[in-house]
Amino acid sequence: MEKKQKAKHGVQNLVIGLVFIFLYIPIFVVILFSFNTSEMNIVFEGFTLQWYGSFFKNRTLMESLQNTLIIAAVSTIVSVVIGTLGAVGMSRYEFKGRKLVDMLLYVPIVIPEIVLGVAMLSIFSILNMPMGLLTMTLAHITFCIPFVVISVRASLAGMDKSLEEASMDLGASHVKTFLTVTLPLIMPGVISGATLSLSLSIDDVIISFFVSGPGSTTLPLKILEMVKHGVSPEVNALSTIITLIIIVAISLNTQSQIRKLRRNEEGKTA
Repeated sequence: MEKKQKAKHGVQNLVIGLVFIFLYIPIFVVILFSFNTSEMNIVFEGFTLQWYGSFFKNRTLMESLQNTLIIAAVSTIVSVVIGTLGAVGMSRYEFKGRKLVDMLLYVPIVIPEIVLGVAMLSIFSILNMPMGLLTMTLAHITFCIPFVVISVRASLAGMDKSLEEASMDLGASHVKTFLTVTLPLIMPGVISGATLSLSLSIDDVIISFFVSGPGSTTLPLKILEMVKHGVSPEVNALSTIITLIIIVAISLNTQSQIRKLRRNEEGKTA
């Protein structure tokens, strides 16, 4: 029995290892080629750090990165505010058409991005809106809101409603109860929705392609354009920095969640 258990665990560890290798080898290759001396970036010829300084001098690359960050920041903030309020309203209040709204909420998630991109382009064309940062931001807000709503509703489902009732029984208004009781309790869901929205906005290519205009090229669109002529190691260097920032942010968030769980466990035992 022990030999069978060890063999079973060995096979499981092997499968898990192969899955992680499959997932992370492309990222490792990007990081590796960011130190490549070759500008063709096809074969690794030697080690250098020059690309980590030169990409700051690439004006078009920096402009596309700036556009990406502006669109991602604005769309994340707006979608988090609207999505959080929408999730609370749908979870706490009954109204006509609630089931219909609940079903329509999943449409931007399951619909192909190319369809949503064409739809947004048609709407902006009908409204005679010039394509640019504004149209891209509005489009990103549209497909980010459902993800925030779903994340926040998951937190609301596990929340004790009696805490809100106790707050209002003690004289707090609905607004004060939301800000001091509800919001702190659902904050993990809000943060998850914000993180997901930020990632989706930064990563989006298809919808951005349809609603972009002159001077509003984002980093993914710029990289897509560069693929036709060969991706520079500067792009790999920038991608590596973004990856490291994401890893640090995830690590800090994980440590914060672990500390909260430990404090809760210590409070229960005390």
